[in-house]
Amino acid sequence: MEKGESSSTAESEDSGQTTITPQTAIPVGLTQEEFEELKPAIQEFHSYTTRSGKCSSLLAQRIYAPAETVWSIVRQFDKPQIYKHFIKSCSIKEGFPSPITVGCLREVNVISGLPAETSTERLDVLDDERRVAGFTIIGGEHRLRNYRSVTSVNEFKGGRRSGGGGGGGSDFGDQQDAGKIWTVVLESYVVDVPEGNTEDDTRMFADTVVRLNLQKLASLTEGLARDQDKHKHR
Repeated sequence: MEKGESSSTAESEDSGQTTITPQTAIPVGLTQEEFEELKPAIQEFHSYTTRSGKCSSLLAQRIYAPAETVWSIVRQFDKPQIYKHFIKSCSIKEGFPSPITVGCLREVNVISGLPAETSTERLDVLDDERRVAGFTIIGGEHRLRNYRSVTSVNEFKGGRRSGGGGGGGSDFGDQQDAGKIWTVVLESYVVDVPEGNTEDDTRMFADTVVRLNLQKLASLTEGLARDQDKHKHR
């Protein structure tokens, strides 16, 4: 898979290319301990090598639900509207196999009122073991040209990061964390800066959409987790 990466950038040019590397700033919503634990996942899945005229970002969302519950929603390439705002409908293009595999294409119809109408998107990564998914926008009527996104779902248990994402875990936190389970979702992207727009404008627009989607994902999966707990204790 293409390896992914983070919000603010440290840039170095090499043969016309700009390498975007993770910044030291902690993404909004994460603790220092969570950020340290997630650095391997950020390096492996959320770092991009790109050219000038592009921008990238890394966003994080803490969700008080097991990673398995969160991943069950994130992995549904054919149903992004479950948690993504502004999507009216989605369908997998004819000729692709079921179940969905890497390389499948989906056609997304966007709700009216946005600077977009349709989007054709290719599934690049779907790793159930490590809970990583990614896609690239390859066509359609919209402003996000060459948009490529990676999402990783990372579980923490009782002050220790569990499997998934990027490697093992280590102890952190205090006694208050004992027995707790929560998930941190990381979503990064790289995209062309449209002509007439600045990097900041482009990042602000894309960040807003991603952040709203992650917030809806949190609300949805925390509700599912509560329902699952109720059934367990009946």
